[in-house]
Amino acid sequence: MTTVNVKKTSYNWRVVDIVVAALIAIAGGVIFWAWSQGAALVSIPMNATYPPLTGLIAGGWMIPAVLGMLIIRKPGAALFCEAVAATGELIMGSQYGTTVLISGILQGLGAELIFAAFRYKKFNLPTAFLAGAGAGLFCGLNDSFLPWGWNIAYEAVDKLAYITFTTISGAIIAGAISWVATRGLAKTGVLSSFASRKAASEPVFN
Repeated sequence: MTTVNVKKTSYNWRVVDIVVAALIAIAGGVIFWAWSQGAALVSIPMNATYPPLTGLIAGGWMIPAVLGMLIIRKPGAALFCEAVAATGELIMGSQYGTTVLISGILQGLGAELIFAAFRYKKFNLPTAFLAGAGAGLFCGLNDSFLPWGWNIAYEAVDKLAYITFTTISGAIIAGAISWVATRGLAKTGVLSSFASRKAASEPVFN
């Protein structure tokens, strides 16, 4: 009888996984801080036009969640990267105070749940898009309904509009852009130690 060895995907975190996830998160914290500064300026005309439009710039705060998972491909990567990135922004002096950490955890969870729904086996463009949308959805819900949400006073229709905009922003900015970035990194060879090393040649939709 012939024995066939089937190589199973290992979901155990290695030291290299932790180190790279931390680097993504740290870089994400810097991006968060810079994005917050720019968002403060961009949101002025948006607020003057229609306040819920500010949801369209929310996606920048969700990049570490999707990018981290697309690269590491281990359970917990999205939540870990987003939470640590939010912690980094808090340490650097976020204008949103400690609520930024809560937002980071919820956004990371929103992305994590999408990858978990696919059993951490799909990392194509649609999955990345959905993960970004999941992070955006949780962002919108957090801002609109939780006690510390800064849109808590919005009318129901405006809350719905804001949540729709954060979901779209998450899908495009955090989802699609992170997917493109992962393929670009794979081409350079820097992902040779990860399951994402062949990301550049993986099918876009399958």
